[in-house]
Amino acid sequence: MDEQREVQVKNPCHRPVFLILTAVIAAVIITVVSISVVQNKHILQKYKYGIVLDAGSSHTSVYIYEWPAEKENNTGMVRQTHTCHVKGKGISSYSTIPEKAGMSLQECMEEAKQKIPVARHPETPVYLGATAGMRLLKMDNEDASNKVLASVTNSLKKYPFSFQGARIILGQEEGAFGWITVNYLSDNFRKAMGTLGALDLGGASTQITFIPKQEIESQDNTIDFRLYGNDYHLYTHSFLCFGKDQVLRLSLAEKSRYTLDKNNSTLSDPCFHTGYNSSKKYMDVFDTPCVKEKSALPKDFIHVGLGDWAECQNSVKKVFDASHCRYSTCSFDGVFQPSVEGKFGAFSAFYFVMDFLNLTSGTLEDAKLKMRRYCSTPWKDIVQRYPKILEKYLSEYCFSGTYILTLLEHGYKFTSNNWKDIQFIKKIGDSDAGWTLGYMLNLTNMIPAEAPDVPLMPHGGYVSFMVLFTLLVFLLFFLAFLYYRRSTRTAQKDII
Repeated sequence: MDEQREVQVKNPCHRPVFLILTAVIAAVIITVVSISVVQNKHILQKYKYGIVLDAGSSHTSVYIYEWPAEKENNTGMVRQTHTCHVKGKGISSYSTIPEKAGMSLQECMEEAKQKIPVARHPETPVYLGATAGMRLLKMDNEDASNKVLASVTNSLKKYPFSFQGARIILGQEEGAFGWITVNYLSDNFRKAMGTLGALDLGGASTQITFIPKQEIESQDNTIDFRLYGNDYHLYTHSFLCFGKDQVLRLSLAEKSRYTLDKNNSTLSDPCFHTGYNSSKKYMDVFDTPCVKEKSALPKDFIHVGLGDWAECQNSVKKVFDASHCRYSTCSFDGVFQPSVEGKFGAFSAFYFVMDFLNLTSGTLEDAKLKMRRYCSTPWKDIVQRYPKILEKYLSEYCFSGTYILTLLEHGYKFTSNNWKDIQFIKKIGDSDAGWTLGYMLNLTNMIPAEAPDVPLMPHGGYVSFMVLFTLLVFLLFFLAFLYYRRSTRTAQKDII
């Protein structure tokens, strides 16, 4: 009996060193398991949604966005899940029948009801932002613009979503929100890298936004943001009446002063293809606040194409007024603009026109040569080449492409050297480049002012950690085994 007691007293499992090793092994195992659980915690993903209506000058589009509900204002990336293009023209075209402006949105809003889970309807915000078309209507007839906005407001309030308002956004806001969108989608805010400048072109206005390296001399062209812990001091400007549709009207009005009179109803135009011949109404072309000088011209005229790109560009240049500048540098119309530096994302009509003309890559000189060849192609050949495109839009590509090249080179002052820094983009990932996502992010405070939370450790670090700690556990087990074995032998000798 005494021998058994002696063996129990000297049991190696009861010795302090063995107990310490056991405690260390247990602590290491618990640490590894805890870190693994936190790092790989699985959450049943739920989503939140937002709807933004882009009420542009030529059409309205409805965008649906979603983001992980658990990561709002954190690491979850907002993405576009659905787009619906409203049939018909923009809401500003309903100035004489404003009640139909709201009715025009019904089909797309019904789609939104189907796309978003019913349980999420009450908490889904809906925003309508009207851009340059409504800015022009407000300039021309403020009462009519108010009635159009009231119509779309009444229509959107009928849906089971959380309607947040319909308003005309400022040109500077449009430019800034477009800048937020392209940089948010490119993840530039969270990367240690520069941002993209933003170039936006619509039917009635164009915007340029970027971070300049020189001082901004005009306070009308500045806007500040704090995003992910960084401060951004932006240059931005919106040129109302310089969207591609309104500039076409300005250009035709300029040509009409020299080619049209009461006795001559033919307007010859180098920006349209040879063989192009179309009867147009004077009011349909020139009835816009952008054309300030109206003249007594025929109610109808014949629009005839000449297909001369060089003359077309010369005529487009006349739209830009570079005669005065009270700052160190200007773009045009006396507007201050710093030198364009860094990379730019050009979207909306910039992309659609340049993509159609196959000008989204290559040099500025290549683009000019392609435009020269395209504009000189006879109209009948163009129609045969693109039979599915409506003639109204097809006929304007020569002018639109020429205008874009002229705007970028002579308006915004891009050169052959930095032309390659312009990226013509339609989408980034699944989301359209444009102002709508930036608008929603700003209004819902979805972009944090400080850096978002990150995983406990990067994936590579996590794998390395797990390997090292696994080896450590095996080593501790091995040491414990050696100590146990050695202690057992010592105990047996003592007994003997």
